[in-house]
Amino acid sequence: MLIFKILRRPDWDAFRAAGATAGFGIDLVDGFIHFSTAAQVAETAARHFATQSDLVLLALQADALGADLKWEPSRGNALFPHLYRPMTLSDVLWDKSLPLGLSGHIFPEGLW
Repeated sequence: MLIFKILRRPDWDAFRAAGATAGFGIDLVDGFIHFSTAAQVAETAARHFATQSDLVLLALQADALGADLKWEPSRGNALFPHLYRPMTLSDVLWDKSLPLGLSGHIFPEGLW
């Protein structure tokens, strides 16, 4: 199963330069890296990045993250994936721009 992380372009650039990250913003406050499933990612974008246009969507394979990935209740008591270790570039399967359109973010074809 793919899980997704939305980053601001400067955060993605910093992550690529460093090769690993403990996360950004709320990730650092909470002590884990927040992810969303395909069913959750559009709401995550709308809720936390509503007016931001220079975003990057990362895809990771949940099973490849092993025991450090925990599924925990969050928004609406739904289970969300949380990573309890730094994320590395080798964890990332692909990255795609996530532009802001007139009615919200424009996600890559075939995501759902």
